[in-house]
Amino acid sequence: MSAAESSPVGRRTFVLGTAAAAGTAALAGPLAGSASAGGFGWSDDGSDFVVDTGASLVFKVSKTNGDLTSLVYKGTEYQGYGGKNSHVESGLGTSTVTVGQSGSTILISVAHGTLKHYYAARSGENNIYLWTNKADSSVSASRYIVRVKAGLFLNDEPDSYTYTTSTVEASDVFAKSDGQTRSKHYSKLRVIDYDHIGWSSGGVGLWIVRSNHEKASGGPFYRSLLRHQSADGGGLYEILYYGENQTEAERYGLQGPYVIAFTDGGAPSSALFPGTLTTSWADSLGISGYVGASGRGRVAGVGIAGRNTAYPYTVGLANSAAQYWGAARSSDGYFSVGGVLPGAYTLTVYKGELAVYSTQVTVSAGATTSVNTITVPSSNDPSHANAIWRIGDWNGSPGGFKNADLMTYAHPSDVRAASWTGNVVIGSGTETSAFPAYLWKDVNSGLLVYFRLTAAQAAAAHTLRIGVTTAYANGRPQISLNGTWTSSIPSPPTQPSTRSLTVGSYRGNNHTFTYSIPASAWLTDTGQYNVLKIDVVSGSGTTGYLSAGTAIDAVDLLA
Repeated sequence: MSAAESSPVGRRTFVLGTAAAAGTAALAGPLAGSASAGGFGWSDDGSDFVVDTGASLVFKVSKTNGDLTSLVYKGTEYQGYGGKNSHVESGLGTSTVTVGQSGSTILISVAHGTLKHYYAARSGENNIYLWTNKADSSVSASRYIVRVKAGLFLNDEPDSYTYTTSTVEASDVFAKSDGQTRSKHYSKLRVIDYDHIGWSSGGVGLWIVRSNHEKASGGPFYRSLLRHQSADGGGLYEILYYGENQTEAERYGLQGPYVIAFTDGGAPSSALFPGTLTTSWADSLGISGYVGASGRGRVAGVGIAGRNTAYPYTVGLANSAAQYWGAARSSDGYFSVGGVLPGAYTLTVYKGELAVYSTQVTVSAGATTSVNTITVPSSNDPSHANAIWRIGDWNGSPGGFKNADLMTYAHPSDVRAASWTGNVVIGSGTETSAFPAYLWKDVNSGLLVYFRLTAAQAAAAHTLRIGVTTAYANGRPQISLNGTWTSSIPSPPTQPSTRSLTVGSYRGNNHTFTYSIPASAWLTDTGQYNVLKIDVVSGSGTTGYLSAGTAIDAVDLLA
């Protein structure tokens, strides 16, 4: 059910002593003003609301701007670096901040223009539950960053740059002296791949458990920065709309909860994970835009026929207001996606990361929408087309191509990357592993693919397909054959306008380029190799790895 936005929480500020008593009398909503000298409770130190969870965690929230100004676990301060606090975006500025308590829950509410943000504490838990309700674009991005003091969780992971200050791109991609690269962008993970992100050291774990991302954008395969570590300190992120490499318009509304969780070194409890976490205790807190479990529905499918069992299948739901997803069972394709807001959705089935089927479903509160067995038409999966040869497979990602895995956690210039140049011979057995995952106008344009045709094949026209997963600066492939025939320059498909290939992401909009090649383009001598040349063309981009480029899904020549 929807909580009333007009709850008294958000209109009053409470302090210790007589002010707290007065606040209790004045607060008629679900959260009553309260304070405690010890154990679970909250107090007012003049500049901050101080919350003691009654476990091992005490935190403070600024009464001026809603920043998290202190995060003390077992007596150690974890919050802050560079004079900065933890907060929404880079800090909201002057805001209305209020607090209240209802039984075992304390809620701090922050209002900044049309944006509302919430911190909740539960008695006996070392967790902080956060919600953010962004109503419009008045705040430029949607993220929360937990800033962590330097020296507490040192590491040399791909998203760390603790041990280097030499930049190789912009001011956020770094190179170590051994040639390895580091950047906060190099998370390795898609949204679907993780429930929590953080660090563990010295018997303490500090984590952000992500929300279900129902108001985020980009779908289950979106990649974004998740954390960073440097000599100045570390950061943990919950990013809902970053404006980088986005494939969808921004969604507005209440997102959460996401959770700041402390542990004794282990992973946070799975009870906090999206899809598992239940928050019936928050149903009556007056959180703006909140919809409890009873106001949500579910979509369940009997199964998916026509699958390629070598790949995982994911079912996504999306409309302009919300997005959800769930895995299809490997044995039969059964799926269930719960916690869905009522409305009409596009249901999409993904083979790997490639959309191969879509339909429409309507979700009602408190009900399950049942979907009969979905049969993926063979024509929807490009892999079913009869090909003379194929490099890679059609799965919506460059997986298996040269350097593909490394590129989710390293810069293309990284010393660990195999040479981006080199030609490909069909029949060698290394066609896919020799073919670079990415092609750039200024790096490896002009890639050559050698192949033979039978006399019958050479006597006919054929279609060549190149599937891509994203592009930078309108980079797209133009092909030529044997130095005698050249294709026209294809129009660029819609792709994100920001960096992608150099900041750990190949995720954009999957697109297939098709080229009709006449029989006259082939060599008639069946003992000779035909030579396919693939160039990257664009009028945009700069130089090197920031020249126009594209990521490859598959390349094939149809029979």
